Amino acid sequence: MPVAQILLFGFAITNEIRDVKIAILDESKDNVTKEISDKLLSSGYFILYDNLQSVKDIESEFCKGIIKEVIIFEPNFSENLYKEGKANIQLIADASEPNLANMIVGYTSSILMDYQQEILKSKNIVPSINTEIKMRFNPNLKSVFMFVPGLMAVILLLVSALMTSISITKEKEMGTMEVLLVSPLKPFQIIIGKVIPYLLLAFINAFVILGLAQFVFGMPIAGNTILLILESTLFVIVALSLGILISTISNNQQTAMMISLGGLMLPTIILSGYIFPIENMPYALQLLSNIVPARWFITIVKGIMLKGSSFGYIMKETFVLIGMALFFILLSIKKFKTRLE
Repeated sequence: MPVAQILLFGFAITNEIRDVKIAILDESKDNVTKEISDKLLSSGYFILYDNLQSVKDIESEFCKGIIKEVIIFEPNFSENLYKEGKANIQLIADASEPNLANMIVGYTSSILMDYQQEILKSKNIVPSINTEIKMRFNPNLKSVFMFVPGLMAVILLLVSALMTSISITKEKEMGTMEVLLVSPLKPFQIIIGKVIPYLLLAFINAFVILGLAQFVFGMPIAGNTILLILESTLFVIVALSLGILISTISNNQQTAMMISLGGLMLPTIILSGYIFPIENMPYALQLLSNIVPARWFITIVKGIMLKGSSFGYIMKETFVLIGMALFFILLSIKKFKTRLE
């Protein structure tokens, strides 16, 4: 465990950004805008995801949850810069992760300042690139907007997976599980009976978190509330199935707790994008984060609550969670049947 913690924290925690996907809307398409774009992309901090054709495309691109910043060059950028001495650039950042948005805007502004210094040295003129910054989805940069989705994932996972695994393992330790195993009950009936209390408790926790976020901290629910509840239910089912699976491979409560905390809680906090941006992690950890259910759930919650995303924009994440739920449920039932036999 200490080795795993040191490696995860050492590689995942970083104050730098790299390979952040951005989009550019170049309404000028001249040599200067091309030079600035090349300078941004050659810095190692940014990757061009798309060249936008219209301002109307910005909203849909942000809703996909892939790009973190849009850079907009005004028309006649080069002419304005050299003839009038000033030109305008607008930076629009996805502030659903406020700390990351601040860093991205800061890095972009720094590169633009460097470009101005290069012009001053080479052409002996004093240019002025005015940068207008707009924070999308979280204009006041409230950190609670970032923590609520992650907190939902952690609490739902804690209640559903940890408590379920400990509860079932306790039955095994006390010997009462053997009574169930020789009864006429089928495996899925035993499993359903064990998870229903934690399913209800998870729902109560989810509603409490959403209520506090909306009415105490002013976090909006821009999308469909019913869709958010259904997606939360799906995540709870994934977490419950993980708890059942852990209970089938654990012989005592201590083992179940260690597997749940070390195998679920730690990756959820570190590799889900809850606190540390996944884009900043090494590629191996980015791949590993794909098997963390909370990563997909947090993306869904942020999309619905902050961006007002419809099902079409979160369909990929939803199907990933459905696949995980089916896999864990089938594997749990198989292991339970093996024990029954």
